[in-house]
Amino acid sequence: MSTSRRDFIKKSAAAAAALGASATLPFPMSAAGKRKGKFKPARRVIIFTFDGIRADALKKAHTPYIDSLISNGAASFATRDVMPSVTLPNYTSHLLGAGPEVHGVDDNDWTVDHFRLPAVVRDEDGYFPNVFGELKKNVPGIKTAFYYNWEPIINPHNRKYFDEAISAGDTEYAFLCDKAIDFIRCNRNDPMFVFLYQVNTDHVGHTYEWMSPEYIRSIEESDAEIGRVIDMLKAEGLYEDSHLMFISDHGGVGHGHGGVSEAEMIVPWVVEGPGIRKGFEITEPNNTVNTASTVLSLFGVEQPLCWTGEVPGSIFIDK
Repeated sequence: MSTSRRDFIKKSAAAAAALGASATLPFPMSAAGKRKGKFKPARRVIIFTFDGIRADALKKAHTPYIDSLISNGAASFATRDVMPSVTLPNYTSHLLGAGPEVHGVDDNDWTVDHFRLPAVVRDEDGYFPNVFGELKKNVPGIKTAFYYNWEPIINPHNRKYFDEAISAGDTEYAFLCDKAIDFIRCNRNDPMFVFLYQVNTDHVGHTYEWMSPEYIRSIEESDAEIGRVIDMLKAEGLYEDSHLMFISDHGGVGHGHGGVSEAEMIVPWVVEGPGIRKGFEITEPNNTVNTASTVLSLFGVEQPLCWTGEVPGSIFIDK
């Protein structure tokens, strides 16, 4: 008999109370992230993400490569953040399959040794289970990579699950894209999960205001960079069996964010690839916590029971 979510939470709470902190327990698996029906597991999944992207900003910016993902895949323009609508809690939620009330990352200053609320469970190194670790444990031979240019974003992740993790300066997204291209080429015959993050869009929003001409231009410039990755995939015959996603963490108003307005709490969420509907707008409720669940589902991996994310089932052709 499988463990129910209620039983898991009760056991975790009891263990946490006994330990005076969060429980260090094995991670039982849930069927919540398991895709139904016959399908071929993903060969590679690549997440492109720009920090601080309002859903309506994509409609204003000239972004031919993101537009191609939207037209060739399934897209939501009403995906909700977790609260607070700031960077680290939301990117953590994207990749850890749960919100701050579960994983404990509630602000941008979180580290594995500095937090206010312990995660409901932690591994032997103190980390809540992330998508990279679950893939490493369940997909033989998978290669994982994490590219970023805002240092705190990697803090909630146990680095032993990365084959490559490279950081760069705030405006050095082209360098990160070059590194991602090299990694994809070198591991073309292996299953693969790549996370490719850009912070400059957020910094431009803070400096010039969200929806300013400078902010829109920063989105367009970043779109051109991910276009180089997509063009490489096509040129080397890797595009057709790749799943590509575009996500963001929060929007913004004026020079800031962190509130609960729609402009701050609504972000785009896009997935395309084999088995995904084309030109499909997702109308079912969607949240940033669903990203990791969807990635595991694409690879045919069940998610840990401590995750709260769900796969938006309407995205699949076989639904």
